[in-house]
Amino acid sequence: MSTSEKRPHGAEKAGQDEPGQPEAAPDLPAGLTAAVAAFEEHLAVQRGLSAHTVRAYTGDVRSLLGRAVGTGVRELDDVDIAVLRDWLADLGARDLARTTMARRGAAARAFFAWTTSTGRTAQNPALRLASPRVPRHLPTVLAVDSAAHLMETARESAADGDPARLREWAALEVLYASGVRVAELVGIDVDDVDLGERTLRVVGKGDKERVVPFGVPAGRAIRRWLDAGRPALAVADSGPALLLGDRGRRWGQRQARETVHRLAALAGVDDVTPHDLRHSAATHLLQGGSDLRSVQEVLGHATLSTTQRYTHVSADRLRASFEQAFPRA
Repeated sequence: MSTSEKRPHGAEKAGQDEPGQPEAAPDLPAGLTAAVAAFEEHLAVQRGLSAHTVRAYTGDVRSLLGRAVGTGVRELDDVDIAVLRDWLADLGARDLARTTMARRGAAARAFFAWTTSTGRTAQNPALRLASPRVPRHLPTVLAVDSAAHLMETARESAADGDPARLREWAALEVLYASGVRVAELVGIDVDDVDLGERTLRVVGKGDKERVVPFGVPAGRAIRRWLDAGRPALAVADSGPALLLGDRGRRWGQRQARETVHRLAALAGVDDVTPHDLRHSAATHLLQGGSDLRSVQEVLGHATLSTTQRYTHVSADRLRASFEQAFPRA
């Protein structure tokens, strides 16, 4: 199955309002409008970013340039560090989240790095632009026995053969066993699954394809879903999607998230999201002796530094446990 037939990651969000999205910018001069359009194409085509990320970054750049136009700017070369700082300061006065502020600073830096590299500006005014430091929060990571109990709860829930419950069991097993993102999960097609080799072909960020392994329990859940669950929900135009919703169409990210929350409550474990199961899978792989490079390949991280945060998570949790339990900590 060609990866081009899959739904683009983030496409389902493209028409939704994003929290913290800048208000509509005033009309921009033709030259600035053309630059934003070219930058948008660069992000989508050359960098292969998701539709959601492209929309967020271009919205931020339009907000920035709208502020610049309000100060009399008409050309890109007229934008200086003072304009950029005033723009961020104005946004900061609205008490936005640090993550939102950091993203907007990143969008400005990416835009002017691109305008400089393409000759649209003689210099990069964003080189000295600082963004609020985003605090690093520990992700929710289930204990190994809690993760096992959650999977067992999903299996028991599907024991009566109800197609929806079989789908949910398969989804949870795949999320935990392979560490895939929720967008990757719902994008999997039937032909992407190799039950003999116990591998999945998934398309991640930037439309990068990778093959990830899964274990025997996940294979059992997928087989049961394919044999008894999917045929009961499939309709004439279901298409190749592995996971189908109750109406026979490709299952959605929102439904997957709701399922994880509900089954976590049913199992009596910490409330988790699909991404928390990804964190749990990575942490448990490292705790079990897997090397960072292997975990990087499984998770589809572009850089090893992203994967290395899981070593910090383990160390931070050990430190927190020590400080709480040891009387002389």
